[in-house]
Amino acid sequence: MQQLDVRTDLTVVGGGLAGVCAAIGAARQGLSVALVQNRPVLGGNSSSEVRVWVCGATAHGVQHFARETGIMGELFVENQYRNPQGNPYYWDLVVLEAVRAEPNIELYLNTDVRSVAAGDGEIESVTGWQMGSEKEITFHSPVYADCSGDGLIGFLAGAEFRTGREPRSEYGESWAPEVPDDNTLGSTILFYSKDAGEPVRFVPPSFARDITRTSIPSQRVIRTDAYGCAYWWIEWGGALDVVDDNEAIRDELQAAVYGIWDHIKNSGLYDADNLTLEWIGAVPGKREYRRFVGDHVLTQHDVLGQVLFEDRVAFGGWSIDLHPPGGMYATERGSKHWHPDGNYHIPLRSLYSRNVRNLWMAGRNISASHVAFGTTRVMATCAVLGEAAGVAAAVALSNGLTPRELATDHFPLVRHALHRADASVLGVPDTDPANLALSATATASSTLRDLSVDVSNGTWSLDADLAMILPVDPSLDGLELLVDATEPTTLTAELHDPLKPQNYLPLAPLSTCTVTIPAGEKLWIPLPLSHHPSTPSNVVLVLESNPALSVHTAATALPGTLCFTHRTPSPDEQYTDQFRSWKHVLPRVGLCYRVLTPTTAYAPSKTIGGYSRPYGGPNLWSSEDLAWDPTPTLTLTWPAPVSLSEVVVILDDDVEEDLINLHHHRSPHEVLPTLLRDYTLEALTSQGTWTELATVIANRQRLQRHVLPERVETAGLRLTARATNGCPRAHVVSIRAY
Repeated sequence: MQQLDVRTDLTVVGGGLAGVCAAIGAARQGLSVALVQNRPVLGGNSSSEVRVWVCGATAHGVQHFARETGIMGELFVENQYRNPQGNPYYWDLVVLEAVRAEPNIELYLNTDVRSVAAGDGEIESVTGWQMGSEKEITFHSPVYADCSGDGLIGFLAGAEFRTGREPRSEYGESWAPEVPDDNTLGSTILFYSKDAGEPVRFVPPSFARDITRTSIPSQRVIRTDAYGCAYWWIEWGGALDVVDDNEAIRDELQAAVYGIWDHIKNSGLYDADNLTLEWIGAVPGKREYRRFVGDHVLTQHDVLGQVLFEDRVAFGGWSIDLHPPGGMYATERGSKHWHPDGNYHIPLRSLYSRNVRNLWMAGRNISASHVAFGTTRVMATCAVLGEAAGVAAAVALSNGLTPRELATDHFPLVRHALHRADASVLGVPDTDPANLALSATATASSTLRDLSVDVSNGTWSLDADLAMILPVDPSLDGLELLVDATEPTTLTAELHDPLKPQNYLPLAPLSTCTVTIPAGEKLWIPLPLSHHPSTPSNVVLVLESNPALSVHTAATALPGTLCFTHRTPSPDEQYTDQFRSWKHVLPRVGLCYRVLTPTTAYAPSKTIGGYSRPYGGPNLWSSEDLAWDPTPTLTLTWPAPVSLSEVVVILDDDVEEDLINLHHHRSPHEVLPTLLRDYTLEALTSQGTWTELATVIANRQRLQRHVLPERVETAGLRLTARATNGCPRAHVVSIRAY
């Protein structure tokens, strides 16, 4: 047996997505990082050991333009290319390679941290046992991040924490119980099945549950074509201690899985003769345990009110998703959901312990009430919290600050660092003084100015209300719509305000009109609606249902536009507003329409400063159609030469596209079409000519960093788009120069 000492700037305990992103985020800021994981693979509940979908702010398409960027975004996009079929082992490789690509990270797998040396409100070291190699390893760092899920490190260090459910009186949360209790969300074990091509016998083990004696057959959905996380409801242990009773919970979950499979195979109710079990989990996927107390406890009000925290460092969008303590044996539905009107913000003050000075936390153990935890717990949100904590830890350590000092007195430091990392923050403009592009002027060879789509590829019957998102920049003064009418009729159209820049719902009426339409096909109908916002924003156009009318649809939609229809909520859903029952059911198509006012929503200036994702508008530059401008250019010009060492290009990875790590659904594109595939970057010389700085070929990522081999003095940068990955126009989100 060996006893080893490891000394790094930061020790991250927990190798789930929160820990992975915390480690990578800190390492990219220059810290040396020890990433300690007690399993043989990274990824936590998303790994091949557990196989839970990585869900996040998109909420499976309920929220819009919401997919995460930053490190989690990189993992999503890379997995889409490498692993479009959703193979769990390929996903393991995507995560592992992302960690191994960082030279500042030392990875310790199979290492279970079991003891903590702490005193005077600080952690001094943590010690773990590396199984298999029989090594006792002590990790020494000035700061630590507990990304372990269960929160063992903070617990052993004496950090304040909570488990269970707070009473309603504590935070005034309507979804909290009147009386506090120790109930939590339970754990889950999943299974995979496959068609063997021939009959396969299944003899159930003696411990398999007879599920016909439970409420499962009547209260849960069992299908032969379902597997993996489609059986998320195989959950139990919420009324127990999910850590102390982990072994019993695992046994009961496996007994239930075998009982469900026995029911599928042997009850005679299913066409399952050729089906066989391919995999069953051995590690329970835990949902909830300790929640540490930080300087701010996120609550139901923060989530549903979409509170704009000054120290916001991440966002979420999943519903408040709570489950009954009885899990799969409960007679009520397996979950209930309360969706915010759009994405909500998470503050830095929820990511560090209020009484252990050098402890950061990320993942499902952040400072949140049980109710708010119901939305922050999903893994893509945990991942962006991990990156935020890792970046913040690096900024605080580099500047000799405690987490509290950073959050309260020096927050712009971490805000600039998160922007430079392209992390998942919402509504935060780039004001980093190190970004010399902020003093440049942007021009382009062409710019999309016509907010119109007039080539039809089909029709959609107005059997239900239909809504469309339009960017208004600077104003809207009338539009036309292409329709078919089976008889003379009328159409009522309304404009609505979504109220917040991250919302895509008709939440407040602005104006309405009713127009008369004759019978006929392909009729351009004027809608005399106008809107003049004080700042660029989105507006929601609502068309009232009329079965006599059909609207013409287009094969593609312009950036920042969406179409969706009204639907009736399911019984387990609750909404903050009656209009929340809108569903995006027109997959990636738009309407045929003509906005009569030229738009500046896609101006070259959008690539300088501002927001680096949709927020009150698309926030990107778009060229005209490539058929008209085949090699569009975007140019930054300074009034006097500047000295550059790095140029960062952020491209459009279509954050409306809902990507996922495993088999929930398959996006049609392995490389997102909106990304530039090939481009060149040039600098203007003192002689007035252009010299090449970089050429990118076969790009499939959003973020490209061009570190220059030596400083360049220039008064201009030029990006020339040579090819896209399928989009008919060139898009650039941001150009930054340092």
